[in-house]
Amino acid sequence: MIRIGTRNSPLAIWQANQVKVQLESLGHTCKLILQRTNGDQNPTLPIYAMGIQGVFTKTLDSALLDKKIDIAVHSLKDVPTLMPKEVKLAALLKRGSAHDVVVHHPDFKRWGSQDFIGSGSLRRKAQWLRKNPDHKIENLRGNLKTRLEKLNSSNWSGAIFASAGLERMGLLKNNHERLDWMIPAPAQGIIGITTLKQNKNINTMLKNIHCKETEICAEIERSFLNTLEGGCTSPIGAYASISNNIICFEGGLFSPDGVSAIIHKKEIPTNEAKGYGIKAAQLMIEQGGKKIIKQIKSQL
Repeated sequence: MIRIGTRNSPLAIWQANQVKVQLESLGHTCKLILQRTNGDQNPTLPIYAMGIQGVFTKTLDSALLDKKIDIAVHSLKDVPTLMPKEVKLAALLKRGSAHDVVVHHPDFKRWGSQDFIGSGSLRRKAQWLRKNPDHKIENLRGNLKTRLEKLNSSNWSGAIFASAGLERMGLLKNNHERLDWMIPAPAQGIIGITTLKQNKNINTMLKNIHCKETEICAEIERSFLNTLEGGCTSPIGAYASISNNIICFEGGLFSPDGVSAIIHKKEIPTNEAKGYGIKAAQLMIEQGGKKIIKQIKSQL
């Protein structure tokens, strides 16, 4: 019996069930173990104001270390780049959509000059304000249905969501715009599985559901984030995709108000992927990123 740990939100359970289905198709018996995390326990405070990394992962890390579960399933964008030394990122499922969307209020007709937008993400806030400096960002937390309900009962014009989450829950309707210009969170749209390093049997088994292409992209994005000293709540975006053995990478570092930004775009062959996220981040630091990072730290 493989005990699969997951947050108890509907989306987290859906994602854990994807892992369960794949493992059961290989002949393994699995059971979901639901955990309530720190991030879920305070659904009103902005994530970046909670002052800690891993608000959605620490409870599951503890359950792994206490051997209450065998594997933990996460949205990889929520997993800190530095994990407990006994825990490893053992497998990644094939990536879903990485992009953000803005969902319109039911009464939305057109964008105005001073609209209100819902989001609990510093990254989304910074990029939205960079493009729409006269708009106001309102804090928005909770599971997907809660956030959609809050949008519908608000005076906002829209709210920003990850496309993958809405798609997975069947909530992506026609009342949205895909934000192709917004750089996603590092590893957005990726389901990650963590285990104890010492659990050799589980780690070997998970290789059978692991996506190597997703791993290459995630490694670039997460090492980029780590080098810029950004936690999963920082206004940092990174997205790598692969086509015909070419990696297309775009990374962005933003001041919280969106006024200052450094954006890096480049295409490289897949055989140059190793270490590229670090190189891209170091280049951005040299181009003035150190000043923006200092500004971020002073405001968080």
